[in-house]
Amino acid sequence: MKEPCDVELLKRIVDRDRAALAALFARHHARVLRFVHRIVASEAIAEELANEVFLDVWRHAERFSGRSTPATWILAIARNKAISHLRRRREEGLDERMAEAIADPDDPPETHAIKRDKGAVMRRCLDRLSPEHREVLDLVYYHERSVREVAEIVGIPEGTVKTRMFHARKKLAELLKAAGIDRGWP
Repeated sequence: MKEPCDVELLKRIVDRDRAALAALFARHHARVLRFVHRIVASEAIAEELANEVFLDVWRHAERFSGRSTPATWILAIARNKAISHLRRRREEGLDERMAEAIADPDDPPETHAIKRDKGAVMRRCLDRLSPEHREVLDLVYYHERSVREVAEIVGIPEGTVKTRMFHARKKLAELLKAAGIDRGWP
């Protein structure tokens, strides 16, 4: 028996089919969680926001217009939730728990050696990109979204997505080279 496509699941969710929501959740939760985590940088908050995304899908499935894929629509909801959270957090300011979580620049040698791993270097370089550049790289390369889909998720013109991609790749290459990685991965 063929599994229903996402559009069929959304139609069933409009009719309050909980099994359809469970299927859509199972299919997209991990992707949404990873995407939100990259924006908010907290596993606990990312989990909470990802769950809120699917609650919004349940409440507002009838708003899906079909102009994009359901996955793109869901990622747009996730992005909006994450950005809203960051705005609220900025308004609240830095609390003591967050301050304690900031890494010490004088790490011990063992930690320094671990950080020299190319994967860690790559993550640090990605973290140094602007949030806008990180977001388009994440959506295009990790979530395999097209330029058109990224434009829809982020709410900017396709030309702006292309421009951000160009500058993001250029800046990332510069950062990697400065970190001692100027060639491909072994």
